[in-house]
Order: sequence, then C-alpha cells, then structure tokens
Amino acid sequence: MLIGQYFKNLDPKFYNHYFSSLTFSSKQCKKNSIFFSIKGTNQNGNKFINEAINKGARTIVSNKKFEGFKKKVLYLRSKNVRKLLAETAYKVFNKKPKHLTAVTGTNGKSSIANFYFQILKLSKIKSASIGTLGIQTNSKNIFASNTTLDPVQLSRQLQKLKEKKVDHVILEASSHGLKQNRLDGLKFNTAIFTNLSHDHLDYHKNFSDYLNSKLYLFQKLLKKKSVIITDSSIPEYKKIKKISKQKRLNLKTILNSGSTISLLSHRYLGEKQIIKIKYKNLIYTLSLKLIGKIQIKNILMAMLAAESKILKFRKIVNKVSQIKPVKGRLEKIGIIKNNAIVILDYAHTPEALNICLENIKDQFGERKISVVFGC
Repeated sequence: MLIGQYFKNLDPKFYNHYFSSLTFSSKQCKKNSIFFSIKGTNQNGNKFINEAINKGARTIVSNKKFEGFKKKVLYLRSKNVRKLLAETAYKVFNKKPKHLTAVTGTNGKSSIANFYFQILKLSKIKSASIGTLGIQTNSKNIFASNTTLDPVQLSRQLQKLKEKKVDHVILEASSHGLKQNRLDGLKFNTAIFTNLSHDHLDYHKNFSDYLNSKLYLFQKLLKKKSVIITDSSIPEYKKIKKISKQKRLNLKTILNSGSTISLLSHRYLGEKQIIKIKYKNLIYTLSLKLIGKIQIKNILMAMLAAESKILKFRKIVNKVSQIKPVKGRLEKIGIIKNNAIVILDYAHTPEALNICLENIKDQFGERKISVVFGC
C-alpha cells in the first residue's frame, strides 16, 4: 500500500512511500508498519518511537514538528493523531456494512443495541451488535475489551462482517470513543441518544465536556438525511433538536403525546408489562417479558431504529413479545428457596442504581427488596 492513496494534503514526494500495516502500539509494529504515536491519558507514544522503528516501522505519525525522511524512516506530522489513525484505518479496511447505527448516552446503550439486534435477528436479517456485550452476530458472540473498539480493531471487524454479508450493524458509541475520535471516518445512517447523567467525569473533568463528546456523533458522524432517535422529555432534547434542524436530519422521538411513538397506557402483569402505544394514528398493544418500566424507553427506541430503515412497523410489533432481557440489565437469573426472584443489574452509577431500585419497587411493590451491591 502506498501512503499517497490514504493520506490527504501530503507532500507529493512522499506519495510512493510503502506501508504494510498500521498500529498505535509499538509492540505490534512489524516490517514497514505505520506507527501512530498517540499521547494518551497515562503515556506519550513519542517515548516508544525508537522501539517502533526497531520492530520494523518505516513511517511515524506524531505531533512532532519535523516532516521528512531520517534513516529511511518517513516522519509525518498531525495535530490530531487519533483522528488520522481512525480515518486511515477505515480507508485501509474499506468494506463496511451498508446500515450503521450508533447508540450513545449514559444509561441504556447496551439494552437498546441488543433489543434492536434481537428484532433484526427474529426477523431473519443478518446483523451484528458491537459494544459492552462484545460482538454479537446471528451465529456467535465474541468478547470485546472496550465498549467502543479502537479504530484498527473496529475497521477489521466491520470488514469481516461485510464479507459475511452482514449489512446491519449497531454500535455502542461511548463518550471515550467519541472524544478519542475512534469513529471518525465512519458515517452512520441512524443515531440514538438515550439520556445523560453523571459518569466518567474522572476522564472528562466536567459535565459540559462529557455532553459535547456525546453530541459529536450527531454533529460530525451522520450521513445526509439520516435519522436521530431520542426522548423528547430529557434536558438535552433542545440541543439535539437544534442539531437535527441545522443538519436537516430526520428527528424521531418517544413517549410524549406529540412523539413519533406515544405511550398511551402501561400496567404490570407479574413479571410482564402490558403497554398500549400510538404510531401514525394506529394503536398497538404489546406484551413485554421484561422487568422494569425503564425498559419501555429502550424497546421503543429500538423499534423506531428498526422501522426507520428496514422493517414495517407491524412486523416489528409482532416480534417484540419474543424479546429477551439483556444480560445484566434487570435480568431475572433465578428463584431461590423462599420463592424470591433474583435480579441482576450492572448499575454502577448513583442514578443507574436508583433507577434500577425504583423500577423493581414499582413492579413488585408488595414484596421486600434486598440489595447486594459491590463496585
């Protein structure tokens, strides 16, 4: 591969410089690799440039001022090495599924992504979900180390999925992943914003930076005429609506009377929930085998995502009763000797734990709740 085929604004004298692979880990460098020297939270990649060269790297991309050749090694300068890495990776591994959906927000990402994936799978559409639960396909699950994979891993996985004729992929877009430009170079057909509460402030330092990292998805990474799905009752709705107007995107909302899907009624039936919803002046009754009223928001967002590009709404409604709880998300994992239901939830923020307990109390109000919590 030649540098000139993948890098913009490059000095013509570097066009024919050859590279074999790309990495941001000096340990993974091999003959003719490009080493992207990233300044991370704890380490500066510039410290590992010599190691990368000793391992075989012949191109170094860093924030250093020098550009040109030194001892047959090409040095290139970038103000944003992370962004250039992502953009290059998605060009090198250029086969991608046709329909990409990104889900961002503090809580609910995994549930929405999984519910959407289940709807597609139940409809016999080849699909995949990539996030906290790993890489899920119709046939198998693969462990993943991060909610949003690094761009080299993700670009490879997307190409593998495309080669297996998977054309519908749902990605969880974490604030870390968006802030670190891991998705730059991809364009999404659909983007979902769940909600925002205090989390990851050790990394983002303040709430404004955390929110702006999430909004980057909607401002920079959507295709023309793509769909945004959110809850019109959340405080961030005004900002999302403003972005959708500026970008001329299709905004869809849930729950309220003026929403794309409005919730007319809700009741519990033991461990099930029965809801009535209104969509395009038609009323539907749904039976959900899910614990926790919060799951309704997640289901409705997943339904809108599936309807937006792929399935007719009536077909989606017919599949919803078959949807199973997501692993570790208000998941019933058993019953013990005293007939108590055991529910597992991965809640790890104050708000998430509060919502979890409120939802359980709401559904099983006459029963005593015992909590085992560790973090």
